Amino acid sequence: MNKNKDAKRSSDNFIFAYYQAIMDGSITVNDYIRQIYQHIVEGLEQKSFYFDQKKATNAIEWIEKHCFHTEGKLAMQPFILELWQKALISAMFGIVDENGLRQFREVFLVVARKNGKSLLASAIARYIWVTEGFGTKVYNIAPKLDQADLVYSNVWVMTTLDPEWQEKKTKSMERDSSKRRINVEDPTMEKHRQTDLYIPGTNAMVKKIAFSVKKSDGLNFSLCTADEVSSWDAAPGLRQYDVLKSGMGAREEPILFSISTAGYVNDGIYDELFARATRLLKGESKEKRFLPVIYQIDDVNKWNDINEIRKANPNLGVSVGVDYFLEEIAIAEGSLSKKAEFLTKYCNIKQNSSVAWLSSETVEGCYGDEYKLEDFQGCYAVMGIDLSRTTDLTAATLLIQRDGKIYTFARFYLPANKVEEAQQRESVPYDIYRQKGFLYPSGENFVDYQDVFEWCKELIEKYKIYILQIGYDRYSALQLVNELQNYGFHCDDVFQGYNLSGVIEETEGMLKDGNIRIGTNDLLKLHFYNSALKLNTENGRKSLIKIEQRAHIDGMASFLDAMTVRQKHWNEIGKQLSNERR
Repeated sequence: MNKNKDAKRSSDNFIFAYYQAIMDGSITVNDYIRQIYQHIVEGLEQKSFYFDQKKATNAIEWIEKHCFHTEGKLAMQPFILELWQKALISAMFGIVDENGLRQFREVFLVVARKNGKSLLASAIARYIWVTEGFGTKVYNIAPKLDQADLVYSNVWVMTTLDPEWQEKKTKSMERDSSKRRINVEDPTMEKHRQTDLYIPGTNAMVKKIAFSVKKSDGLNFSLCTADEVSSWDAAPGLRQYDVLKSGMGAREEPILFSISTAGYVNDGIYDELFARATRLLKGESKEKRFLPVIYQIDDVNKWNDINEIRKANPNLGVSVGVDYFLEEIAIAEGSLSKKAEFLTKYCNIKQNSSVAWLSSETVEGCYGDEYKLEDFQGCYAVMGIDLSRTTDLTAATLLIQRDGKIYTFARFYLPANKVEEAQQRESVPYDIYRQKGFLYPSGENFVDYQDVFEWCKELIEKYKIYILQIGYDRYSALQLVNELQNYGFHCDDVFQGYNLSGVIEETEGMLKDGNIRIGTNDLLKLHFYNSALKLNTENGRKSLIKIEQRAHIDGMASFLDAMTVRQKHWNEIGKQLSNERR
């Protein structure tokens, strides 16, 4: 293989052609598309992976010759790919690893309605089915069989429109005067059986399946198209995706191809893939086999601007016209429900979208200072407490402002008998965090909230640090709150929801300005990385969520509890909290 040979100079390198058009402004895209193609181009330049021009060209030329539009005004006409589609196919089939095998095994395509994503997925499915040889298996999966049938049926209609297939079919039907077949049936001719599409000569098949974790186990696919993943119910969808992914190991270069517009299901596989995508594009992930291609508007406030809409609709002017959008915008401007639907389906903005919150630059920028509690004797402070279930992680975070910066001290508590189990389950080095003084064993099998109370007392009695307000989530143990109040602490309950939007924005601004310091607390830093935001597009407000279901964000939650009472009571105690030196 001649790796990367003339990769940029070749006029057929549609990845570079698309990237060049993005960078010179001749094509309008969003930040995610700009970032992913920059990631690809830089990866080629740094030889993190390689470009095989022949593989990319073969896929594009085959699709344009053998695949067809199956409905609408272009029905029965050849599928002539747009530049964005050629760039995606080039990335999927032309980007290879050091062994010449496909680099990307998971592909996540998010594009607005009416941009031909099912048609494109069908063409890719047909290409792999027909060209990849003996034993090729292609599956189309969705929660319901009729939804999985969309791509499946398209593949067969494309097949019947292919002149080469028609010629084979005609020859197979020829009869002599006695009505006996003249020709032996071509073993490469695609067939439609009751349960699948099939090529006898290569034992290659295409099949549609509905959700079934048991039946999906061991599918061993060459390609699996996961259709409209935004509509997959959270728990079963996550399980189904995990089972599909676990079945990829038996093939050399399988592709799990997830296609979708935005949707309404929260905390499902769409949100998880989206969160993984944002982490990758922010440089917080080292994934090498994941290719997220997300067409979405950048500015929700410009949802009715046709130039902004173009960012979510790369086929604008091809498969969907400007006039159509102008009519839909007019309808949406007069109805909140229609606006929400327009934002979701044509702008690819979920009603509740989860995205990675803080970039690695921001997190690393607030980390690394060496300081200790003794440095802040006589200071005033606020605290946030995030109490877990008694068997899980609990966090208490102290914030002390001085010289315009907020210095953070965080303690985490875990039952002593649960530390090793949690370490193995989460692959988090809790034993090291314990040695460093960030994690404290508390109780044997249940967190003893008395330990949190004792730390609050110690801050006053030993370090002369005076906590003016303690923010706690309203589901905390009332016994601890009562004990704190009886001692003399002022406690205020904090609801962890969209009401924290203002605090989140203030926190982000202070972090980016370098005015929040977290010292060398690696566990707190991990929780900062694990934090994501959920955006309510109706009002633009944000709430804190986990980047993925298994992650911990207790440290960030307690941090925001403290920031909330700081902001809420600033007019009363702000002068004291400033800790201005005299």
